[in-house]
Amino acid sequence: MIPNWLVAGRYMDPKDLVPHLFEELRPGFHEKAKPGDVIVAGRNFGMGPKMNGYIAMQALGLGLLTESMPFLGYRAALGCGLRVLDRCPGVLDLVEDGDEVEVDFSTGAFANRSRGTGRTFEPVPEALRDLVELGGTSGFLRRWREANQPKDTSGRQTAAAAHR
Repeated sequence: MIPNWLVAGRYMDPKDLVPHLFEELRPGFHEKAKPGDVIVAGRNFGMGPKMNGYIAMQALGLGLLTESMPFLGYRAALGCGLRVLDRCPGVLDLVEDGDEVEVDFSTGAFANRSRGTGRTFEPVPEALRDLVELGGTSGFLRRWREANQPKDTSGRQTAAAAHR
């Protein structure tokens, strides 16, 4: 998904990661990908430390469908705010490279417009949808902090709340 030197170097900024997304498989992938495109992958996608790749995918506005992926990879993808369905058995048989597909991550509805076929997979659990919509863990925590930060009597947020 992303070269190991970026993982080992702990690069996390999307501007550093995006140009290298899938570069070993498809040089120039990041230039062709458009927001709303969907990556379709097989079993055990994202084995090992791949958070950097999920950051790049989210920054490009991509979605991800996999036949399966390890729990820690799924958790990392959601934590980055990546739209992902991780239990889509047989999904590779439903698409070919370049097919026009439509995915509703909240219902699990999948349609291949190029073939005129469809199927429903297990959707993103309702409890996690808000996390993805807010852009992952950092967006979720930002909203929580704003909602729970005490206000002084004038209605302004207090600086002391940042130290709690």
